[in-house]
Amino acid sequence: MIKKLLSFYFLLFTSFISFSQAESYYDDVDKTLAGLALKNALTTKITDTHTNELDYTPGVWNASKVTDENPSNTNEVILIYGWTSTGTTARTRDKSLQQGSTGSAGRWNREHVYARSLATPGMPTPSGNPGIATDAHNLRPADSDRNTLRNNFKFGEGSGNSGFSSVTYSGPNGPNTAAWFPGDEWKGDVARMMMYMYVRYGVQCLPTGVAVGDNSLTPDDMIDLFLKWNVEDPVSDLEKVRNPYHEDTTNNTYAQGNRNPFIDNPYLATRIWGGDSAQDLWGIYTSSDTEAPTAPTNVVASNNTTTTIDVSWTASTDNEAVTGYNVYVDNALTNQVTTTAITIAGLTPNTQYAIQIEAKDLINNKSAKSTAINSTTLQDGTAPSVPTNLEASNVSGTTFKLSWNASTDDTAVAGYDVFINTVFNATTTDLTYTITGLTTSTDYVATVLAKDAADNPSAQSIPLNVTTTDGASNGVTELFISEYVEGTGTNKALEIVNLTSSTVDLSGYDIRRNGNGGSSWSTPLALDGGTVKSITSGDVFVIGNGDNSNPVLQPKTASNTIGEVDLVQPNNSSTNNGEPVNFNGNDPVGLFKDDVLIDIFGEFQGGSQNFAKDMTLRRKSTISSPNTTYSISEWDSFPVNTTDGIGSHTATLGVHNFDYISFKMYPNPLKGNTLNLTQVQSQKITALKIYTLNGQEVVSINNPENTVNLNSLKSGLYIVKIISNEKIGYKKLLKQ
Repeated sequence: MIKKLLSFYFLLFTSFISFSQAESYYDDVDKTLAGLALKNALTTKITDTHTNELDYTPGVWNASKVTDENPSNTNEVILIYGWTSTGTTARTRDKSLQQGSTGSAGRWNREHVYARSLATPGMPTPSGNPGIATDAHNLRPADSDRNTLRNNFKFGEGSGNSGFSSVTYSGPNGPNTAAWFPGDEWKGDVARMMMYMYVRYGVQCLPTGVAVGDNSLTPDDMIDLFLKWNVEDPVSDLEKVRNPYHEDTTNNTYAQGNRNPFIDNPYLATRIWGGDSAQDLWGIYTSSDTEAPTAPTNVVASNNTTTTIDVSWTASTDNEAVTGYNVYVDNALTNQVTTTAITIAGLTPNTQYAIQIEAKDLINNKSAKSTAINSTTLQDGTAPSVPTNLEASNVSGTTFKLSWNASTDDTAVAGYDVFINTVFNATTTDLTYTITGLTTSTDYVATVLAKDAADNPSAQSIPLNVTTTDGASNGVTELFISEYVEGTGTNKALEIVNLTSSTVDLSGYDIRRNGNGGSSWSTPLALDGGTVKSITSGDVFVIGNGDNSNPVLQPKTASNTIGEVDLVQPNNSSTNNGEPVNFNGNDPVGLFKDDVLIDIFGEFQGGSQNFAKDMTLRRKSTISSPNTTYSISEWDSFPVNTTDGIGSHTATLGVHNFDYISFKMYPNPLKGNTLNLTQVQSQKITALKIYTLNGQEVVSINNPENTVNLNSLKSGLYIVKIISNEKIGYKKLLKQ
């Protein structure tokens, strides 16, 4: 009994010493600060004291064996996400069973809790790169197979043990990817680790980049999910071991010198980002002030619009100081402000809302809510503006693509209705739409109208006359690779173009990677595996890695209107990290049709030479057919992370039925409407035709004069074709 009491008092004493040391580490930090000022002060502290950047091997291994040691069995480490005694969900494992050349089954490895690929830019490969990827405050032992299961999925809400949650997002497995819940025992650990990474590394490790949550109530990118987990799961004894070890670089070879502030005092998160109060382990905040502010009074609503309400109130009072106000709409917290007025936005027209205000002080003491007032937004009776500049492109015998300029509205434009020959055809939220199922050599009239959320329609646009082609071949017969993006981290994409005169069905087409110039091709990725099953004439098809962080290299969604990817290859263990869209500059990529190679980027079995590392390569506009022999002369190169060309391709279509001749044409660029032509070798030009870059004929003149009026030609880049005595010539024309 005496022995147990002595052990108990020893633990109390060491705990007191530990937290006294913890608080003294921050002696040069002004603890009276709050908000982003406190965050910035902590950034300076933990950055300046991070004096020893660990190597991945053996540094992180050896540090983990100390900081994550099982206190009940010093031969074991405790595994994050685990909760049972054996298997992939084991909570502990023998230290000697670290993952190595013997494989992963029954082994433990080092889990990057902020997944390396989710950082922007992504963290480098840890081996040989001490720094962010080897920061021990972001690394925990984990069962190798469970670590693989979590992979790079974002964190999301859940309950119970670790596993996939019901929260979804647009992730590695498409638009409804399930998020990862770390488990009730580990969610607080994860929250405090992610807070550390954000404060230590800033925008490279945004909370919204690693978890599904809302940051509208915080002064920066911190999300409600981590604040909630920080409150619900207090600091564990396992966490408390980490900071004393890593601060002490004198006695610990594999210590880094800094601490995680949110383990030392979780209330620092409340102090910076607000929300419900977390533990105040130092007792210097919550114990110093127990009096709440008075409730706000004289709450008034004014200047109502269809989607906004202005609200003001009389300031509250407090024994210390009122630091802010929480705004509730229909009993849900929607805003946090430091002033006594706010414009509540994003509301629905013609809807009544109950509004209340709550005051809070620096210690997060909260007043009673004000008496609710009811206020109603205005009814939306105004239609959007009419869509303008309706244009057609990619015209073939059976399809064409419409595009137009965005409409405006006093509330918001919700979508567009497309009409063909006055008959409703489709609704879209995009500014483009491809019309299909048409008849060759037929005239069509297209119009578009805009609608708002209240379903108020605009008038239809000015009609656009479009004539489908006769469906004849333009000399191009096959798809080919038109662009290659090998960007920072996992930002990888390939673009396939259709320059034929008709729509091409993607069934039978796939791409494959020749890894590091090896002896074989990878598992095929079928191009018709997504929602897009064909490519219309003149259009492109983009394949992207599931871990792409560049919005252009992601699918287009309501929240990502600039996305250009049509097919996402998930980045996980089952796809070998997104293969074949995981090339790294020395991997040839092949386009196959019915298992036959039809186009190649790079030289098959060409070895490990970095022929395309850290660059974007774009097929030259003069190329109109695939090539199974790679030639760099067919490609233009651009700096790393160039993505402005993804989603479209410019090409000059050649015709080989005639002998080529030269001719003169001026002025070029054409600023007016008069184009001057010089006859060919004193022979009269018998025909002049002008095409868009997609092969659509827009001008046709037989026996043209030396001076041609092009008043009907819109601004843009065109191909001018002249014919004389069965000889043919081409030139590009830019009309301004």
